[in-house]
Amino acid sequence: MRILILSLILICCNALVSAQAINSSKLDQYFQSLGDNNKYMGSVSVFRNGSEIYTKSVGFADVDNDIKADNKTEYSIGSISKTFTAVMIFQAVEAGKLSLSETIDTYFPSIENAEKITIAHLLGHRSGIHNFTSNGDFTNWQTQNKTKEQMLEIIANGGSDFEPDSKALYSNSNYVLLSYILESVYKKSYAEILSDKITKPLSLKNTYLRKKNTAGDPNNECQSYKYFDRWRIEQKTSASITLGAGGIVSTPYDLNTFADALFDGKLVSTESLSIMQTIKDNYGMGLFAVPFYAKKGYGHSGGIDGFSSMLIYIPEDKVSYAITSNGSNYTLNDIHIAVLSCIYDLPFDVPNFQVINLNPEDLDKYTGVYSSSQLPIQLFIRKNGNALEGQGTGQQAFPLEATSEHIFKFLQGGIELEFNPEEKTMILKQGGGTFYFKKE
Repeated sequence: MRILILSLILICCNALVSAQAINSSKLDQYFQSLGDNNKYMGSVSVFRNGSEIYTKSVGFADVDNDIKADNKTEYSIGSISKTFTAVMIFQAVEAGKLSLSETIDTYFPSIENAEKITIAHLLGHRSGIHNFTSNGDFTNWQTQNKTKEQMLEIIANGGSDFEPDSKALYSNSNYVLLSYILESVYKKSYAEILSDKITKPLSLKNTYLRKKNTAGDPNNECQSYKYFDRWRIEQKTSASITLGAGGIVSTPYDLNTFADALFDGKLVSTESLSIMQTIKDNYGMGLFAVPFYAKKGYGHSGGIDGFSSMLIYIPEDKVSYAITSNGSNYTLNDIHIAVLSCIYDLPFDVPNFQVINLNPEDLDKYTGVYSSSQLPIQLFIRKNGNALEGQGTGQQAFPLEATSEHIFKFLQGGIELEFNPEEKTMILKQGGGTFYFKKE
């Protein structure tokens, strides 16, 4: 569920850059600053030519029990799971067990337009099948374990949002169905197939499908958090719901190992990889294009509960970058740019965070409901303990930090709010846009 008002992208410019020796000390300072100021908890890894050239972990795997994160800490990787699922589908195609052009009606006759929807449509988000995580009641049941039959009923009841292959629209439903197709083909669970086809062959010791039961998680799996005046634990979505759409747990090291193997031809053929990389209406098949200046990378992002992640591989330089987070209070796009800038010897700044402390009674003059003629939403500003929080219509609440008089920021979303209490107005700045609000 999105909490940002505007979308963020990486960056795409025309400057020519080349990979350089990484400035580890400056990047260490960058992440230390984020960690010391409660802006980020997580782990990062950078590979070049198949070898790790940088790794860093900051924050805690478990805040309440004072367990610090390290390079073995395991994180839910959200939608990066889709890249694993896509690889296993292409492996099945290469083995003659599936065809990209076959329709899904033999697997899912209850799905609307199943006789028109192909496996390729599922892979490229071109099926039209409604995204079940967009349903208003999803948060009411996301922690509950669900059977295949229950999930198929939920997805089927969502219907179709458009005619198959007429356009592309991101839908987690596509990759849950692909997970079931894999189980049907191999007569095994998704977890077993993942182990057989990817994690065991690549010796990915910290990568697996999280168990259905969200209590008592095994191994080194961490908790996830969101920041509201302190790190507060988040509930975990059941992996029985997300499966290969978002249920995998991993580490940055394992993710880079996976990316290297994929682009080195160790998992699928050159032809299959080329199909995965072919972008149509902004989507590949399990991959997105990720531009950085003149470089062209491929990868996927992930976000689930309090977790967020990114995996990028730049074929030209055989560079892979993976980051996982179990708590972020900062603009992740800025972190990606900083790491890639360090890799390519481009300038980046170590952030210096300035926050002012206000008494709870000082916050009263900012609270209220604000509306704008420029945006079709209302912004609700209220107190949460000793701090302010904001919430857009139909979105999740986000914390606000006072950085100067009348100015509050939500760094994770790149949001700045400037209040004028006397005139009862507020200016929202995000993504280069400026929007004017009036208190109702």
